Amino acid sequence: MSRPLRVVFAGTPVFAADSLKALLASQHDVIAVYTQPDRPAGRGRKLTPSPVKALAQQHGIKVFQPESLKNAEAQQTLASLGADVMVVVAYGLLLPQAVLDTPRLGCINVHASLLPRWRGAAPIQRAIEAGDSETGITIMQMDAGLDTGDMLLTRRLPIDTATIGGALHDQLAHLGGKAIVEALDALASGELSATPQPSEGVTYAAKLSKAEAELDFNRPASELAARIRAFNPWPVAWTLLDGQPLRLWLAESEPATGSATLPGTLLEPAGDALRIACGPDGTQVLRITQAQLPGGKPLTARDLLNSRAERFAPGTCLGHSRQEDTA
Repeated sequence: MSRPLRVVFAGTPVFAADSLKALLASQHDVIAVYTQPDRPAGRGRKLTPSPVKALAQQHGIKVFQPESLKNAEAQQTLASLGADVMVVVAYGLLLPQAVLDTPRLGCINVHASLLPRWRGAAPIQRAIEAGDSETGITIMQMDAGLDTGDMLLTRRLPIDTATIGGALHDQLAHLGGKAIVEALDALASGELSATPQPSEGVTYAAKLSKAEAELDFNRPASELAARIRAFNPWPVAWTLLDGQPLRLWLAESEPATGSATLPGTLLEPAGDALRIACGPDGTQVLRITQAQLPGGKPLTARDLLNSRAERFAPGTCLGHSRQEDTA
């Protein structure tokens, strides 16, 4: 490798902190960090630094927290740093063209999908929700579009029917850190080439919302199980039990029963799972292996059945259908 690169790092959440940690352990020189302004957090709503800021401060790195990078003053400050490259990981601010053009080698992004699939805000969860068999990290040269820049490096990771959102997030964060160091090493030595993204296979990973986490038991069991795993640990899939939210943490599908039942009806439980009729005609079965009652903590289905069996009696209807039937 030729001389180490002077890096400005821009990122905010835990996912980004993994990449910053990897860069700090590399031969490259992180000269400054950009992150979102401190936000209120916790019950006391105390202003709290982002994980990226906390890590930067531990290492004595200068931190900038502008509300925007669109104004001339913020852009001049960035230019004065004399960076070779800006590494961007889940920063949360739009980078105008003037910023993209400021570092000598431009801005490089760590994106948690195999582009062009799952451009956008929630690629990790959408890949699980869609039933994808693999995902990965794409190191991308940033342009003015939404995750449309040329690809510099990709690394793959399998997804199976036991993969949950939180675990995949952590795996990809670690993989992203390794990949960005590898990419910068190659960039510094002139061995990194760019490949335009294919025009086919583009999908968009819309931002997650709590509203979409409510389950519709008319949907197929495999689709619901994937959504439950994708939305663990946030926003957490849920339904109504006796008019109160029941949060669903872990699930899988099982073969169809062949007998039609009202979708959302609790069936005879297995020893380690709550069983819910689902699908358009209620012949499919969703197995819930971990759930959470209001005011409680997540418990295995076995523990819930041992302590609250009466609440999960076969024939009980989950969701709004229960309220409609008793209205």
